[in-house]
Amino acid sequence: MRIGFFVYEYPPQLVGGLGTYAEYITHEYVEIGHDVSVFTLNNSGLQTREILRGVEVHRPLIADASNIWPFFVVDDLKKWGTNIKLFNDIFIYNILSSTKFINDLIRKQKYNFDVVCVHDWLSSISGLIIKNETKIPVVFHTHSTEWGRSGGQGSEVVSHLERAMAQNADKVITVSYAMQEDLTKHGWAPSKTSVVWNGVDPERYDPHNVEKEDVAAIRRKYDIPDGWNMLLFVGRLAWVKGVRNLLQAMPMILKENPNTKLVILGKGEEQRDIEETAERLKIRDKIVYRFDFVDEQERILHYAASDVCVFPSIYEPFGIVSLEAMAMEKPVVVGARGVVGFKEQVVNGGPDQCGVHVNGEDAADIAWGINEVLRDPEEARNWGENGRKRVLEYFTWRKVAEQTSKIYESLI
Repeated sequence: MRIGFFVYEYPPQLVGGLGTYAEYITHEYVEIGHDVSVFTLNNSGLQTREILRGVEVHRPLIADASNIWPFFVVDDLKKWGTNIKLFNDIFIYNILSSTKFINDLIRKQKYNFDVVCVHDWLSSISGLIIKNETKIPVVFHTHSTEWGRSGGQGSEVVSHLERAMAQNADKVITVSYAMQEDLTKHGWAPSKTSVVWNGVDPERYDPHNVEKEDVAAIRRKYDIPDGWNMLLFVGRLAWVKGVRNLLQAMPMILKENPNTKLVILGKGEEQRDIEETAERLKIRDKIVYRFDFVDEQERILHYAASDVCVFPSIYEPFGIVSLEAMAMEKPVVVGARGVVGFKEQVVNGGPDQCGVHVNGEDAADIAWGINEVLRDPEEARNWGENGRKRVLEYFTWRKVAEQTSKIYESLI
């Protein structure tokens, strides 16, 4: 197949999990014989067209029209304030990408696309335009929703774009059964929606491929002595990730396991709250926060250095970080209430247990889950080994690419 792939972020310009997904899945498509043309944002002077590991990447140059939008946009967008620049970039990226796709690649260069996929609302405008101008099947990949990310208080414009794309798409693919159920509750057609889990690269995320000295250097960097427990949180610092509740849980964890430090990797709007909460709870000496987007190789070393990985999300349609930790043979404690895909990844009991489910909104429950893992180090190691086995069986990018390809092929 020839696949048109529209996504807001793509290497080397990464923001979060969507970019990680896009990088891995497109390379897998190429590996199994598909041709892929990616259209993505270019706001930092990157090449407008290049081939990356067999993937054709287009990045039309955008321009700033953010001071024009207030003249005619709806009141909802006026509330964005300085964030109107973000909407500007997204809108112009979509317009330039879709017109280049239609007028240049299809009409001028005679590319014959079999299917187009657009990822989240960020590329939905492209999807709608392509539906208007061509007969190519369009698949809407829904990784999250505006109502979920915002707790029901999000942008009406974004919600309208999501709903319009869902209605006009030939197929909707989402990332977990929890998410599929949530979409159905909000009126999306269940007959049109399929589930394909995300994945991880178990060759790159392999505990046997890291050097012991590099792992030890991470622990020394954060002043974590031998014999101490290192808890690790990786993710965007937003309320939906439950990181503030994790901090609230720390005094209860330290009461049972005083030789414990929590390392927080990520950046986001919760940074100041995290600092203030640590000071207020008088646990600043047991918290290490690094407000930065850590590159993949360094992130792998952090997983390897940790004893328990904790992701107490309140809203997390899938969550690749838990797979990364599981592939690195680490036991995980994950939020599992509400629209959270972790509960489909992590086995909570029995012979295949690889972690503990908790209520990400309840600090006491988070503390209980972490203390449960720390209670028996040998059992925790077994859980970590089970996690990697589960990744190899269900959560490789090759499986994701093959399952998604079958859905695309059904539309041709």
